[in-house]
Amino acid sequence: MIASLLGHPVLAVGVLAAAAAAAISGWLLLGPRPVRIPVERRRPGVAPEPGLLERGAAGATAVVGRVMRRRGTPVGASTLELAAVRMRPQDVVFLVLVASLVGAAIGMLLGGLLLVVVLAALPPVVWRIHLGRRISKRQKQFAEQLDDSLQLMASNLRAGHSLPQALASVAREADSPTAEEFARVVNETRVGRDLGDALGLTAVRMASDDFSWVTQAIAINREVGGNLAEVLDGVADTIRQRGEIRRQVATLSAEGRLSAIILMILPFGVAGFLLLTNPGYLAPFTEGPIGYAMIVVGGILLVAGGLWLKKSVEIKF
Repeated sequence: MIASLLGHPVLAVGVLAAAAAAAISGWLLLGPRPVRIPVERRRPGVAPEPGLLERGAAGATAVVGRVMRRRGTPVGASTLELAAVRMRPQDVVFLVLVASLVGAAIGMLLGGLLLVVVLAALPPVVWRIHLGRRISKRQKQFAEQLDDSLQLMASNLRAGHSLPQALASVAREADSPTAEEFARVVNETRVGRDLGDALGLTAVRMASDDFSWVTQAIAINREVGGNLAEVLDGVADTIRQRGEIRRQVATLSAEGRLSAIILMILPFGVAGFLLLTNPGYLAPFTEGPIGYAMIVVGGILLVAGGLWLKKSVEIKF
């Protein structure tokens, strides 16, 4: 009977589905079950004991944390904070390791050693790309909000507030990530760091040339004096004009970026279509050293072309 089921996969799947449906139906028809009140409601003030899975995960992350302290960490807390990821570095590394192990297991079930290596290396690569995109997005949002932030600072200065009070006002009223970065500046100055140094570190973190100009303007004004509100208004006007030019350049170069994306995706799309429709057409590429050499050369040329296209549509000013 088992051999006949193994010989007919569709029949085996049907039998398993029927057994699962029967089990679920029986579980639902057992009748009313006693209502379990959570421990935090029955015993206020007493934290519930962690479960087995929670204790195992905590122990595993503790081991990962000790290894990271001895041998270094692939991702630091400052990087995660810059990307607005509310997790500890050891938790991130543990989750990536688990995903890599799962990918390696799937690769062993589906194919050979090459698929195991590819699926195991995919989670760290995807996480790095995702982290970089989050950082770039926050930096872009900070640059877009800088004009409004400077106007808010200038308004507070005209109202008679001091510069630290103006910075604190921006930290309270601005949107994220500007509010978070200005709150960081305010907290650092409260514990003794120089205001110019705190602002300079923020400009470096956000990779913002515009904010570095703001930092220099504030530093010069603190040395020579003058109306800082007017200075900030002038810097804000310059930043606003630069933003308009930047958006205009992005609009004019959008067609070139789209062409670059299509040209980069096209080889993979054609290869996937041929693998689905005529797998034998691509078989010679994996049957000898000449085919592998052609794949390597094609990959090198594809990377070189991608870098060339990126530099062609990337305009800095």
